[in-house]
Amino acid sequence: MKLGAYTACLHDKTLGEALATLAQLGLTSVELNAGGFIPAPHCPVDSLLANETSRRNYLAEIAEYGIELTALNVNGNPLHPDPEVRSKHAKDLRNAIELANKLGVRNVITMSGNPGGHLGCSTPNWVVEPWDSAYTEILDYQWNDVAIPFWKEINVLSANAGVKVAIEMHPHNIVYNPATMVRLIEETGATNVGAEMDPSHLFWQGIDPIKAIEFLGDRVFFAAAKDIRINEEYCQINGVLDGRFRVLGPDEPKVPLGGRYVCNAWPTNPSWQFVAVGRGHDADYWGRFLAALEAANPDLHCNIEHEDFELGQLEGLEFAARTLISVA
Repeated sequence: MKLGAYTACLHDKTLGEALATLAQLGLTSVELNAGGFIPAPHCPVDSLLANETSRRNYLAEIAEYGIELTALNVNGNPLHPDPEVRSKHAKDLRNAIELANKLGVRNVITMSGNPGGHLGCSTPNWVVEPWDSAYTEILDYQWNDVAIPFWKEINVLSANAGVKVAIEMHPHNIVYNPATMVRLIEETGATNVGAEMDPSHLFWQGIDPIKAIEFLGDRVFFAAAKDIRINEEYCQINGVLDGRFRVLGPDEPKVPLGGRYVCNAWPTNPSWQFVAVGRGHDADYWGRFLAALEAANPDLHCNIEHEDFELGQLEGLEFAARTLISVA
């Protein structure tokens, strides 16, 4: 299994500088952003799609550092009810699948997306618990009218391209846990759509990622190494659905995190928070996590995603890399 990193946390550096950083940490895999929510400074999608020579030179530059491009990332909301956002994110996903095919990259990472609550709705609507019939009706619309037709199309596109599309099971999306992942696969008949096993958002939902890997088996196509810490003192009061985020004012500095500038401030005492791999769950856990991935799918690769705001840009990457390499 190749271990590497998603370079969103290094978007202030050139591609060469980012690759050199990963190589110095002993990593051999890289995942590059190709659209969606955040810019793609390390992957000039349009020029790479247009020119074979550019693609050869691009792959050669990456290989110079002893690193393999194992995935393109286009996390976004291709089901967004705003047609401008939906069109842009869906186009980015289609382009990434085409580019992955041309580059010989097997994996495209994305999110399932989340529609509005009804036709004509202007904002996404994430239904957490459909106890009331009104919420069941929202989910029926989101799945049957929006998500299933779109993901049937994406499955055909990816199958024709010989590319696996791996969905991060992320809250605020219709696919956010193994049950919804299986539902999408079954109701679309998808052969080339599966899961990206990012454990961070599973941890805070109370899911054990290792058991989730065993449940999904070979429908886990890719993996992210990203940890969280449950702050028990505050979690016992506010629970994991701790919504005390605050929108930053126009004069407040925006925090760079994961390749974007975060416009919401975390509470000072959050129920949970992202931490570098090994700071929330010990090295033994991560050794078992990698072993479970290997057992489920020997061709898997695992890339670090660093969003620990308590550690610096390079400090967090180094800590995570050291943890993973020690147990691989």
